[in-house]
Amino acid sequence: MAIIDDVTALLGFFDEKSNKTLDVIIRLTTNRLKTLLDVEEVPTELEYIVTEVSIVRYNKIGSEGVTNHSVEGETMSFSDNDFKGYLNDIEAWKNKKNEVKGVVKFL
Repeated sequence: MAIIDDVTALLGFFDEKSNKTLDVIIRLTTNRLKTLLDVEEVPTELEYIVTEVSIVRYNKIGSEGVTNHSVEGETMSFSDNDFKGYLNDIEAWKNKKNEVKGVVKFL
């Protein structure tokens, strides 16, 4: 299943029309994750990060730059780094990728 399908299902969008806003959010989130990973393509095992961060970013539309919001006793706090909760997973993937399996030297 494509990331866009996962995001639209989790947000409860079931019409067949393409959502340009979601397309942009997914593209930007994917590009940011590729930069964090230093790769050309997001590995399949980390695509869930794109899905989950895209949903967070979609839900923040209209609240960009806000760190706290209170209305009639309801308070919401926003992280300034949407990838913060995934940094351990990103580091683990990078460490796994950079493991040296063995070196052969010819003398």
